[in-house]
Amino acid sequence: MVGPSSQVSKLLLSLLFLLIVFFVWMDVNLYIRIQDYPIRDTDPFLNAANSSLLLKVPAPAAAAIAGGSHPSTVTSPLLVVPSSSMPQQQLSRYVVRYEDVAWVGCDLNPLCDVTVKAMMLDHTNHYLFAPIATITDNVAGFSKGDLVTPNMISFFHVFVAIAAGRMVASDSLGYRRIGVVLFQFRTFLDDLDGHVARAKKNIRGERSDIGSAGYYIDGICDGLGCIALMIGVFVFLKNNPPRRGYTQLQSIIPVTESKSSSESGVIYKVKVTTKKVARKVLCYTGMLMLSSTGWNRYIAIYQDMLEREGVTPTQYLHQESVFRSTGFFCIAWLWRIFNVHALLHFLLLSIFCDKLWEYLRTVQYAGYVALLVVISVAEMHLLGVQTFIYKSLTASNSSL
Repeated sequence: MVGPSSQVSKLLLSLLFLLIVFFVWMDVNLYIRIQDYPIRDTDPFLNAANSSLLLKVPAPAAAAIAGGSHPSTVTSPLLVVPSSSMPQQQLSRYVVRYEDVAWVGCDLNPLCDVTVKAMMLDHTNHYLFAPIATITDNVAGFSKGDLVTPNMISFFHVFVAIAAGRMVASDSLGYRRIGVVLFQFRTFLDDLDGHVARAKKNIRGERSDIGSAGYYIDGICDGLGCIALMIGVFVFLKNNPPRRGYTQLQSIIPVTESKSSSESGVIYKVKVTTKKVARKVLCYTGMLMLSSTGWNRYIAIYQDMLEREGVTPTQYLHQESVFRSTGFFCIAWLWRIFNVHALLHFLLLSIFCDKLWEYLRTVQYAGYVALLVVISVAEMHLLGVQTFIYKSLTASNSSL
């Protein structure tokens, strides 16, 4: 990064390692939180237990809660039925919310409000920028007034991205690293505008307000910011084309160079052409577009299927079953690694480490293969989920 023996390099590597450990630890806690605590405040078990009325659980549902024997029913972690002799009014004392046991308040805890988008969001945005955005909004009060709107923040971070792209295009490694920090600040602002928009609408957790004007404005501003960064990457590589390495002259052609250049018998090959630089940058840009399209598509579909309200009790239990399944967690985790934000983080890390060309060359084809595998697996899982939650019920009703 800065140098093999540099103390700064060792410090940055240590911080990166600790950050990865923190992300893995948070993922493990997220999985445990999903399995052991209620996912939504609208959970009918939770609402019934917290109401002042007697909790009336149908016999099949009660058996499912106690033993989870019904194949289409999830064993709810919200209620524990210790014995049949216990009065029904006392069941409420066994209802445990995650916020009741969390060490950090839900205002800052990214594990409190579990949503489809939160599970598919990249680690940096979910575990770092989202809590910082909440703190910033609490201090500045953006969501409580009309002086600063979410769209204004979106427009502003486009200019930050342009400044970052200009820095990334510099010949100086120091300026390029400043550009990386600037673009990460842009990413934070992108998280902040979403937080302010949700706070103004009293929406808890990470959710995409699909179809709204802010949704499209934010998408356009994000796209412009990515374009600015990729232009900066292209300009830098065009002005500083990497060499293809070196080779021994004697093994290829007779030495015809001057004495000073032939003494070592080594000569550098020609620089990479602008056409090849453009090809690498366009390939990565296409990868970002493919990742963004797939990620937003699956967020929209899964959000509609798993967070849809007004469903039947059986459909609700099926939604909970899928939400808590290991399969869905793995699909969401793959999108954490391969969504457009994560790919931008990887690109920025390569710029910071001065390994931009090596990174682009490594992922030119492997990145597309990995993305297509993730999309294929997600598509197969999506079809199975749709059949499990909705179509299977329609088929069973028609057969009756």
